[in-house]
Amino acid sequence: MNPDASTIAAGAPIEVDLAPIAEGQDVKVFWRGKPIYISHRTKKQVDAARSVNVASLPDPQSDEARTKAGHEQWLVVIGICTHLGCIPIAHEGSYDGFFCPCHGSVYDTSGRIRQGPAPANLPVPPYQFVSDTKIQIG
Repeated sequence: MNPDASTIAAGAPIEVDLAPIAEGQDVKVFWRGKPIYISHRTKKQVDAARSVNVASLPDPQSDEARTKAGHEQWLVVIGICTHLGCIPIAHEGSYDGFFCPCHGSVYDTSGRIRQGPAPANLPVPPYQFVSDTKIQIG
């Protein structure tokens, strides 16, 4: 009763088991043909993301608006640079978030643009927690 590959590629929701993702680790899955980064953030990363003055950001958005209440340690973003569509590298750059080596865009641990030519934050796909250790994207 699982959907075939063409149905998944067209946008069927996918479920991801978070249990094997260690604290401080990122995994990449694909949904609708797009890379999705799922980050199990450390307390230090969450605190750093939440201590930023939102007004100082090029695309102001709080960390709370980018994560789910009660699951702040999990960040889920579409891993496509908002500048020219390159794929950024996780745990790189000045803010221990994401770095796009093509043109130098730097995102923080909340996926928010901090420096470089990218005009916007990494988008957050529609997702929900179906249990404490599983999410559904889409």
